[in-house]
Amino acid sequence: MNIFDVLRAPKMSEKTLSLKEEANQFAFEVDQRANKIQIKESIEKSFKVSVLKVRTMNVRGKKKRLGRYQGLKSSWKKAIVTLKEGDTIEYFEGA
Repeated sequence: MNIFDVLRAPKMSEKTLSLKEEANQFAFEVDQRANKIQIKESIEKSFKVSVLKVRTMNVRGKKKRLGRYQGLKSSWKKAIVTLKEGDTIEYFEGA
């Protein structure tokens, strides 16, 4: 798997922004087949930072309804990455 195929999108919410300020952690949506080692390499090469720890979780899709029709949102994988003290990702600084 190519390192640029691993990362899908950054996840920004109130909880992830508080993680950024308190513990220097950042959240990303990643490919479901990616493991922690691939995620670490991808972030280190893409953003030129040092990664200390990677935590992953599978997020199940929610049920959605529109009138009498119902469906399911897609499931996805989330990675929370802890960076070395002093390192930061510029993409999140503009938020």
